Amino acid sequence: MHAIQQQYWAVRDYLSPVLKESKFKEHGRITPEEFVAAGDFLSYKFPVWTWEKGDASKARDYLPAEKQYLVTRGVPCLRRATSLAYTDADEDAERLLSFGDSSGAADEWVETHAGRGATMDSAANPGEIDDIPDLDGDGLASAMADVSIVSETGATVGETPDLDDIPDMEEEGLEDGEDEATAAPVVSKAGGVIDASQVGVANGNLLQVRTYDVMITYDKYYQTPRIWLLGYDENRTPLTPSQIFQDVSADHALKTVTIEAFPHSSSLQAASVHPCKHASVMKKVIERMNAGVVEEQLAARKNSGKHQDKDGKKKWGFGRKGGKEEGVKSAGDEEEVEGMRVDFYLVVFLKFIASIVPTIEVDSTTAF
Repeated sequence: MHAIQQQYWAVRDYLSPVLKESKFKEHGRITPEEFVAAGDFLSYKFPVWTWEKGDASKARDYLPAEKQYLVTRGVPCLRRATSLAYTDADEDAERLLSFGDSSGAADEWVETHAGRGATMDSAANPGEIDDIPDLDGDGLASAMADVSIVSETGATVGETPDLDDIPDMEEEGLEDGEDEATAAPVVSKAGGVIDASQVGVANGNLLQVRTYDVMITYDKYYQTPRIWLLGYDENRTPLTPSQIFQDVSADHALKTVTIEAFPHSSSLQAASVHPCKHASVMKKVIERMNAGVVEEQLAARKNSGKHQDKDGKKKWGFGRKGGKEEGVKSAGDEEEVEGMRVDFYLVVFLKFIASIVPTIEVDSTTAF
């Protein structure tokens, strides 16, 4: 059934027309040319993203041959998405705390997750620490009474020893000796590649870090970018689908995030966030961000106009002749404000995807 569904999607994508008119502010959709422009901006500002051409037999003719999709490799995933969810009623319980002072006034605070048990092996909960006794003057003097600043050879600390008395390593034969604590070298197989079985698996308190290869393609049917995830464990072994869903929020796993065939490869299967809601979500996000960008551009234009008035020629105040014309001109200036450019589309898109996979650090544009 899944194979038939994939064939249907492939035929639907093939018969869909290519978007020619820009509609990223009105509908949240972009054209292939705008996708390439946004990808060029993303790869220029953040070099961890690069263009790939993929399989030549799977190339899309509406995209440049060398710019079929974007990819970033080795994206860390430090913990599972389930660690961010608190569903237990005891852990989600709240408790009201009251702290009073000597005057009788009390400050009330709310403690969240009051039922959560304390972990005694963490730095945040080190357990009870005994009081360290203070040393008074007599105790300190008695403790320092036996301290001597004279070395065994009779020289004081401040004196410089004779350099001839320092033995050389060659004379003692220290360089030729073998240290018993030195680990035996690992002999690799042919080609200098170490077998995965020779690598020890992290356990105990060691942090097991998963990594992901993240790809961004253009979906012609939905006319939006589409994200793809290919996960590996700490030994670079590909993750199973069930392991990948551990790094996806519970609201999206097996619903909007599914395992599908990668469109630019004939054999690769990867997890994908279905783009059916991308356009509507991006439209809302772009509208909010565009309003702030327009305000900043208008404020900058007004400030530049004030500076021009101060540095420009003298104005003659002959009545209100140009009042109406100036009002029309200012209204036209607001219409000419560019607002948010389409170059920033993928930057905003990654911030949206970060909410779906919160533990995978796909958004490398946090400081932008």
